[in-house]
Amino acid sequence: MPRGDGTGPLGQGPGTGRRRGMGRGRGKMGGGRIGVGSTGNCVCPSCGVIVAHQAGIPCASMDCPKCGMRMVRE
Repeated sequence: MPRGDGTGPLGQGPGTGRRRGMGRGRGKMGGGRIGVGSTGNCVCPSCGVIVAHQAGIPCASMDCPKCGMRMVRE
């Protein structure tokens, strides 16, 4: 796609015909979803304690240091 607008190589249509694979969708996994990244905070939904997020450790796998509930990403 020369212009990146989904119109195909000659700019004549959306490129959605059989076996083209150039539809306007983002793919079956969502494609355009951007992750939150390694910064941010983990928050306890019960007592509100805020803990800095650690890269590589999901907030949902951390327990609140105050009440023991599972943390959620802010």
